[in-house]
Amino acid sequence: MTNDRHWRLERDAEGLAWLTLDRADAATNSLSRAVLEDLGQVMDELLATPPKALVIQSGKENGFIAGADIDEFGTIQSAEDALALVRRGWDSFNRLAALPFPTLALIRGFCLGGGLELALACRYRVVVDEPGTRLGLPEVMLGIVPGWGGMTRLPRLVGAAAGLDLLLTGKTVDARKAKRLGLADECVPQRIMFNTARGVLRAQPPGRALSFLQGLMLQAPLKGFIAKQAAAKVARKARREHYPAPYAILEIWARHDGNALAVPAGDPASIVRLLETPTAKNLIRVFKLQERMKALGKEGGREFRRVHVVGAGVMGGDIAAWCALRGLAVSLQDQSAERLAPAMARAAKLFKERLKDPRRVRDALDRLIPDPRGDGVSQADLVIEAIFENLEAKQKLFRELESRVRPDAVLATNTSSIPLEDIAAAMKDPGRLLGLHFFNPVARMMLVEIVVGKATRPELVAPAAAFTRRIDRLPLPVKSAPGFLVNRILAPYLDVAMRAVEEGIAPEVVDEAALSFGMPMGPIELADTVGLDICLAVGKLLGGAGQAAPAKLTQALAAGHLGKKSGQGYYSWASGKAAKAAAGQVPAGLPERLIAPMLAEARACLAEGIVEDADLLDAGAIFGTGFAPFRGGPMNHLRQGAT
Repeated sequence: MTNDRHWRLERDAEGLAWLTLDRADAATNSLSRAVLEDLGQVMDELLATPPKALVIQSGKENGFIAGADIDEFGTIQSAEDALALVRRGWDSFNRLAALPFPTLALIRGFCLGGGLELALACRYRVVVDEPGTRLGLPEVMLGIVPGWGGMTRLPRLVGAAAGLDLLLTGKTVDARKAKRLGLADECVPQRIMFNTARGVLRAQPPGRALSFLQGLMLQAPLKGFIAKQAAAKVARKARREHYPAPYAILEIWARHDGNALAVPAGDPASIVRLLETPTAKNLIRVFKLQERMKALGKEGGREFRRVHVVGAGVMGGDIAAWCALRGLAVSLQDQSAERLAPAMARAAKLFKERLKDPRRVRDALDRLIPDPRGDGVSQADLVIEAIFENLEAKQKLFRELESRVRPDAVLATNTSSIPLEDIAAAMKDPGRLLGLHFFNPVARMMLVEIVVGKATRPELVAPAAAFTRRIDRLPLPVKSAPGFLVNRILAPYLDVAMRAVEEGIAPEVVDEAALSFGMPMGPIELADTVGLDICLAVGKLLGGAGQAAPAKLTQALAAGHLGKKSGQGYYSWASGKAAKAAAGQVPAGLPERLIAPMLAEARACLAEGIVEDADLLDAGAIFGTGFAPFRGGPMNHLRQGAT
C-alpha cells in the first residue's frame, strides 16, 4: 500500500488498484494544487508497475469530489497564474485518460466541477443510487468555465444537447439520470458498488456510442450553428454583459473543442479575461457566502424528525410537501379535508416532477399525512404555523398549540412580516417561539429566515438552522422587526415599481428596467408571484398609515385578483406564466429609481443590526429577493461605487 498526504493506493489479489482520495486537513475532497501534484506522483507509480485496472474512489463520507479548491482562486495574481491553474488540471486529466489500463470512477455523493472532470477522464463511471449522489459542472455559476476537460469530454459522452444543457446551466443530475444520459455506465445501490466496479472492469464493455445524428452535431460544420442557437436561448435568461461565462463556454466548445488553453490571450472567452471580470469575482464571493450559510446548520445539537404544519394554503401546503420530499414525516392540518385536498394535489405533482420513480413518489406521499384534527401536534418535534397574516388569529392558534405540544417541541411561525414579540405576547412561554420564514415558491427559493424575537431562547437557533439545512435550504438568522430582512428591503422596491405603473409606465417596461439591472425577475411579475395580498399586508405594516397603497393594487385585490395564485394580477396567469406584451423603451434612470430604495433600506437594516454583518445581508438579498447575483449583493454593490 502506498499512502501519501492525500491519496491512498492499494492493490488487491485480483490485480486491481484502488486509489482513494482523502484530502488531509479537510472535511471535503477538493482538487488543490497539492492534491493534483500528488496524483501525478501516483500515476508515475502506476505506470512503473501497471495494475490490471484502476478504481478511483473517495475516502470521505460526504461525497466524491466537490471540485477545484476555490480558495486557490484568490491566490491568482497574474495571467500566468490563471493559465497555470487551468493547465495543471488539464494536463493531469489528459494523462489520466491516457493510462494504458482501464480506469473507473466509483462515485458516491456529490461529484462536481473538477471532480466530474476527473471522472470523465476515466474510462468508466459507476454511480451509487442515493439521494446525495449528484453530478454536475457548476463552474458557470461562478462566472468561469470548466477548464479541465469537461467541455470536451462531456458532449462527446452524452451528446451536444445534453452536454451543453449541463454546461450552460450548472445544474446537477442524480444517479439515475446520470445513467439515463450515458454519463454513468452503471447505477447501483451502495451495498453492491464494489462488486459492480469489479464486474465492469472484468467485462470492459465498449464505450457508449452516440447516434449518427448526435455524432454529426459534434462535427465542425454543425457546431457553430448549434452554439448560435444555444446562445440565443441563453440570452433569454442571462445577458452577455451580466454573465459572460455561458457565452464563453459555447465559443470554446465550438471553436476550440472545449480546450480553454487554446483561446487566444485577450479574447473575452479566455479564462484570464473571465477571472478578471467583476462577475466572476462577485459570483465566487456569493459561493463563499452560501458556504458560510450552510455552515450555520452544522452544529444543530438535535434533529427534527416529525414536523406538523398548520395551514394548508399555498405556503403551508408547499412547506409541508417540501419537508416530506426531503425525507421528514409531516402532518398537515387545516379546517377540513376539502381545504387539504389542493395542497395534497400540489404535493403529488411536486413529488412526481422531482422523484420520477413511482416508488419514491409513493413513499413521499406516505410521509405527508392530511390531518384535519391536528392529531400530529402532540407527536411533532417542530410545529410550523402558516395561516393567513392576522395577528389575532396567530395569537389564538399559538395559545392552543402551546397547550398541546410536547415540552421539548419547537414552535415556529412562517409569518412574512409580523414581529414575533406581537405573536408571542399571548403565549405563556414566549421563549419557545421563533420564526421560520419561507419564500414563495417554496420549491425554488433557497432562503429561510430564522427570526429571533427578543424572548426567543438563543439555544433554538442552531437546531432551526440544522433543520433548514436538513431540508436543503439556506438559513439566515435575522432579528425580529417589521418585515425582517428580505421583505423589508423588498417592499420599497415593489412599492416604487407599482407607483411607476400608476404613472402610466407599462408593467412590462418596469420589469424590463429591473432585468436590465440584472434582477432575475421584474418587480411587477414578482409581486404577482408573491401574491398581491401579501404585498399589501407587508406594505401596510412597513409603510405605516402615512401613505395610501397604489390604487391599481387595491383595485386588483377588491376584484379578487391576487396574482399568480388566483390566475390574475397585474398580468394574466391563465397559462401558468405571466402573459406579457413586448416591453417598450425603458425610460432613462428607471433602473436606478427602482433599485435605490432597496439599497437605502439595506443600509438601514445593517445599521439596525437586523443581520449580523454586511456579508450575510448580501446573502439574504441574493437568495431571498433575487438581487442581481453578479453584483454580489446590495452592500457589495454600494462598496463598488453605486449611489
